[in-house]
Amino acid sequence: MPHVTSVTSRPPHRLSYRASASLLLAAFIAGCAAPPPARTQTQPAPEAPRAAAPAPVAPVAPAADDARIQQDFERWVAQFRTQARAAGIDEATLHSAFDGASYLPQVVERDRSQAEFVRAVWDYLDTAVSPQRVTRGQERLQALRPQLDAVAARYGVPGEIVVAIWGMESNYGANYGDISTIDALATLGFEGRRAGWAREQLMAALKILQRGDIPRDRMIGSWAGAMGQTQFLPTVFLAHAVDADGDGRRDIWDSMADVTASTANFLQHSGWQAGQPWGVEVRLPPGFDLARADGQLRQSASQWTAEGVRAMDDATPLPALADASILLPAGARGPAFLVGPNFRTILRYNNATSYALGVGLLAQRLAGGPGVRADWPRDLQPLSRAETIALQQALNARGFGAGTADGLLGPATRDAIRRWQRSVGEPADGYPTVQLLQRLATP
Repeated sequence: MPHVTSVTSRPPHRLSYRASASLLLAAFIAGCAAPPPARTQTQPAPEAPRAAAPAPVAPVAPAADDARIQQDFERWVAQFRTQARAAGIDEATLHSAFDGASYLPQVVERDRSQAEFVRAVWDYLDTAVSPQRVTRGQERLQALRPQLDAVAARYGVPGEIVVAIWGMESNYGANYGDISTIDALATLGFEGRRAGWAREQLMAALKILQRGDIPRDRMIGSWAGAMGQTQFLPTVFLAHAVDADGDGRRDIWDSMADVTASTANFLQHSGWQAGQPWGVEVRLPPGFDLARADGQLRQSASQWTAEGVRAMDDATPLPALADASILLPAGARGPAFLVGPNFRTILRYNNATSYALGVGLLAQRLAGGPGVRADWPRDLQPLSRAETIALQQALNARGFGAGTADGLLGPATRDAIRRWQRSVGEPADGYPTVQLLQRLATP
């Protein structure tokens, strides 16, 4: 799930260049007497089935001393037990789940931390589709072929896609986390920043325990409550996990039959279209209006072909996608992709373009296909979170409505960048760069 990472150092000349841009921006924004009101920026989140949420429990502010925090946590757990009991959770499950439950300070630390620097999409894909991951994935694909063929026949999802998600989520089961799901979600529910969400997930986890799918000590995963080899949240598990091996339990930790079927079942219910590719790398014609590379602009592949969009080898027809968009994950200087409904279905698993692209490209390589052919603009540095906030503030100050200055590059920010680029006669690719930031900072 994580798509950001800390960067400990940058080339000195980049630091100097970026510092000057930031100083110019600060001066520019300070000189703006009354910036226009910003639109609210929204970024769609992956939809997940919602379990009935328990009545609110007031979050308790953690005390300074560890013993006091644990005491406050135990009182919160006692309150939650009462609500869980009223929601139909039996005493045996409550004892199993909460006797000896622990507050996990490292979970709170991870939840509150925000990485200052983000990885460029090409750096992310270098890891996501590394030669080692491709080789290992092809081995696993071969070993599980009969099982994956059965899953594909039942759910319409190719084995390569299922294995790619498995590889992305846990490196083929090698690393899916060792944190108690109950302790992690109870900690998040107590801590308060995402208390309502965490309580909902915790109640779902109790239902999983009560059903007997997994014992408490084996219900482990990430610090954020995602479980098993393909990292299902508890509410998603309740709605989509499958007992494919017929042992009476839905086990996404140790049963590969259940892991693969559950993943395919989720994708099918999220809109996967059997027989359709996720997308394809394409070549754009000269003079193509880059503002049309917008996920909200969808048309048939035949319409894109009529506009001059071609496959990379020019001879192969574009796949027959009905609602396809052009994607420029690195702006005008990077590769272009034609993506269809199945790409958007992968986004339902994890709502990050880099993730969905990683799944699609890894699946393509597992099937023996090529990697990305066009060059990535590796000389570009992605904006830091602080720089993105400054960029959003500058766009808002100039009247381009980037939305809330939160450091997140959502649709409203990219649309604002495109509108500014058009206003100054530049290709409107919506891609933020340090150079763009510096230009906005210049009065």
